[in-house]
Amino acid sequence: MAPLSAGSVFEVSEIQNEPVPAFSSGSTKRRRHFRIWRLVVLVLAGAYFLIPLYAGIKFSLQNSAGHFSLQAYDKLPSAPGFSAALTLSLKIAVATMVVSTLLMVPTAIYVHVRLPQLRRVLDVVTVLPIVIPPIVLIVGVLGAYPLWAKSSPYLLSFMYVILAMPFVYRSLDAGLGAIDLKTLTEASRSLGGNWLKTMWRVVLPNIRPALLSATVLTLALVFGEYTMASLDLWQTIPVWIVQFSISSDGNIQVAASMLGLVGTWILLVAVVSLDRSQSRRTRRRMLG
Repeated sequence: MAPLSAGSVFEVSEIQNEPVPAFSSGSTKRRRHFRIWRLVVLVLAGAYFLIPLYAGIKFSLQNSAGHFSLQAYDKLPSAPGFSAALTLSLKIAVATMVVSTLLMVPTAIYVHVRLPQLRRVLDVVTVLPIVIPPIVLIVGVLGAYPLWAKSSPYLLSFMYVILAMPFVYRSLDAGLGAIDLKTLTEASRSLGGNWLKTMWRVVLPNIRPALLSATVLTLALVFGEYTMASLDLWQTIPVWIVQFSISSDGNIQVAASMLGLVGTWILLVAVVSLDRSQSRRTRRRMLG
């Protein structure tokens, strides 16, 4: 290596003594501006959802004189037709959750393991129930199905399976994408497990939060859908809320609506809390 000359030493010292130029604060200002806009959008979205919810809860907790009272919630169970509508909605919800789970879980698992090239096709197909209006589906079904099928309320459950397909498939797809499904299934098959045991003992425990989320979303859809139930002439909870005489007590209608909204929100929070508690337990077991 050649020795440095005196001139090069002076040049290096001059370069080292030069002041470092300060970085521009434009990027910092942009980040602050972007954070402010995100905060504004979050506040506006929260106000859009929370203010009507607050108004509904406040109205349901008032009596005819405008004072605080639980009278609407006390009268709700004994309201004419409420128990029958609630029982019917629960039956349809259970049937919908069972059928959608039996159809979508094996399909999503099989596509992820054996046919990953069809995931894009399923993404498009599962969006169709959102694009097609429910009134189009129910009018076509009522015109094509025989009378014995239309006389059963469980026809609605099969229609609700179609409506819930986007939410169920997206939840399961996210849950399956978060795990190494191919390695788990191959390990189970190499240990002698068939497909049924692999799905029941290996895959389902790993996608339990996604399955619970899909179940809650399906339940919320059944308790919130009005068009199909009304045209099929079945009085579910949404139909009962609309047909209930507001002249008798409008607070009861709002109380039933608020119970549905708040109940769905509590179920979603419970699913998220259960998922977090299970992940913490798993981490503690792995560390322990």
